[in-house]
Amino acid sequence: MLSIDLDLLMRAYASGIFPMSDARDDPDTFWIEPEMRAILPLDGFKLSKSLAKTIRQDRFRVTADTVFPRVIATCAAKNEGRQDTWINPDIEDAFCELHRRGYAHSVECWEDEKLVGGLYGMALGRAFFGESMFSRATDASKVALAWLVARLRVGGFTLLDCQFMTSHLQSLGAVEMPQEDYLVLLQQSLGRDFQASVVLSAAPASSGVSAGAGVWGALDGFLAAGAGAASEDFSSTASSSPGKLILQALTQTS
Repeated sequence: MLSIDLDLLMRAYASGIFPMSDARDDPDTFWIEPEMRAILPLDGFKLSKSLAKTIRQDRFRVTADTVFPRVIATCAAKNEGRQDTWINPDIEDAFCELHRRGYAHSVECWEDEKLVGGLYGMALGRAFFGESMFSRATDASKVALAWLVARLRVGGFTLLDCQFMTSHLQSLGAVEMPQEDYLVLLQQSLGRDFQASVVLSAAPASSGVSAGAGVWGALDGFLAAGAGAASEDFSSTASSSPGKLILQALTQTS
């Protein structure tokens, strides 16, 4: 049985509140509502020349939702640069269940068969709540975030919540704002008719049938269509390269 009620968890996110723990092995979970909030504007992602080159060359194979439990477990694990994390087992279990129900998602970066980077979060309405990321290879987390932004743009999302500002996120275009301003953006992304008390009965973003919701899987169709166009017309400038299609999704204007 889950220690964190999923309906309560999703209603908290819809109200601008999220859970954290003081340490990986701390059994207590706290509800956080920071005074300042970090978001990454989906039209403001900073794409450096070196990162664009890495993406264009498809240096990493990028997938989504293939190993969610492994991604969150890696985000929660200690490493050389991080002695502890805020993801305790209760939070991990709750998000794994949300993933099974189609609300929580992951993006993964691979070198051959080795998982070298990734991130996870939750989709609700047209908002995506980024939770944590990790990197085991140069630029792996940046590539994962770039693919996430492209996925959200193509899927009609309007808000990427980053919770707290870091130098890493700031270098990629994240901005900080007071919580009250964030709540305005959040409610716009959830929609006027959004009912936080019944979020678990609504269709998840991956299905695309919940009114006003972003579609998590829309990027997959975009990539397939781009690859198909290239294979059918060898003389065209279309490219079947996933990386080049991601750059197109990141730079095209709506």
